[in-house]
Amino acid sequence: MSLSGCSAQVEEVASANFTPIYPFASEAETARVPTGGIYSPQNGGLFAADRRASRVGDILTVSFAESFQATKSQNAGTAKTSSYDIALPNILSLPSGGNLTHGTTQNFTGSGTAAQSNSLTGQVSVHVVRIMPGGNLEILGQKKLTLNNGDEYVRVHGIVRADDIMANNVVMSDRIANAEITYIGAGDLADAGKRGWLSRIISSISPI
Repeated sequence: MSLSGCSAQVEEVASANFTPIYPFASEAETARVPTGGIYSPQNGGLFAADRRASRVGDILTVSFAESFQATKSQNAGTAKTSSYDIALPNILSLPSGGNLTHGTTQNFTGSGTAAQSNSLTGQVSVHVVRIMPGGNLEILGQKKLTLNNGDEYVRVHGIVRADDIMANNVVMSDRIANAEITYIGAGDLADAGKRGWLSRIISSISPI
């Protein structure tokens, strides 16, 4: 019972950090005086076909095509050789006499390689939450997926140029400036992939 309660508490704490994000309240539209006409400046005109996000509160779709690969390798080697030969005086005039000879050789060779690869594909819809002075759009949004063993969260925040929004109201994730893209899980499945606190403590103090 205590273990299940602890697991539930951990899940609640993790979920609290990823509560749904709502766009900031937009300014109320100016009241329109009925004129009998069908032209509307807010809708871009009678024959306007451009429905790309341009105002606070508009919805925009972000398409992920993220792929990162990093490789690092390092090689090191050292070598040292020393020797000496000392002639010893034959104080007692012994026939053996002789010299004192000594030599050492030290060699070290080390190498290491690290590689990491990540990719993220899919789509998520976000809101325009602010229009920047230069006309760029600040976007913010989150998608929550509830699975059998927990929840999955995809969060997006960043700045996009209006020119980078395609005609179908989609912007590619690699066109987002100052992008903050988070994909994280909370629940039993996510907890199963984490090391326990006791294991982490033992690992941190272990000398080997």
